[in-house]
Amino acid sequence: MAMNGTITTWFEDKGFGFIKDENGDNRYFHVIKVANPDLIKKDAAVTFEPTTNNKGLSAFSVKVIPDSKYIFIAGERLKLTSIKSFVVYSEEEPVDTRIDKENTVLSVGILMNNIKPKTDVKPDEMRSVKKLAVTTFQGTTLIFTEDEIDIDAAVKMLKV
Repeated sequence: MAMNGTITTWFEDKGFGFIKDENGDNRYFHVIKVANPDLIKKDAAVTFEPTTNNKGLSAFSVKVIPDSKYIFIAGERLKLTSIKSFVVYSEEEPVDTRIDKENTVLSVGILMNNIKPKTDVKPDEMRSVKKLAVTTFQGTTLIFTEDEIDIDAAVKMLKV
């Protein structure tokens, strides 16, 4: 039966530490029993399987719960556990669908120099736009373009 706990002590050089479980007991754990050892740190929340060894209470199948359960993309708060899949793709669209200077207020994150005045655009000129589509278990698909967000940074967050 899995339990929740918090890492109270972590000796990185020795590869072990202690977890305070939900009953307030301290349990020994070793790095080889941790599913995602790169996330181990003091005060991190964990789930684990309780057991005992010759020294007393211990924990195995330890999973460190990542700090942020949510990521923010272009102002949308997404719960990491509700993201089913995501895909990055490119789409051709007319250059003049680009955000024009009058509307920049609507998308704060965009650098002014990213926005071309309409006059530079030849009619029917196309450009390739990188997009990120995120699908949730609720069946919603959110699409963000590289004009709104840093797609590579967003994908790094999604790969947690």
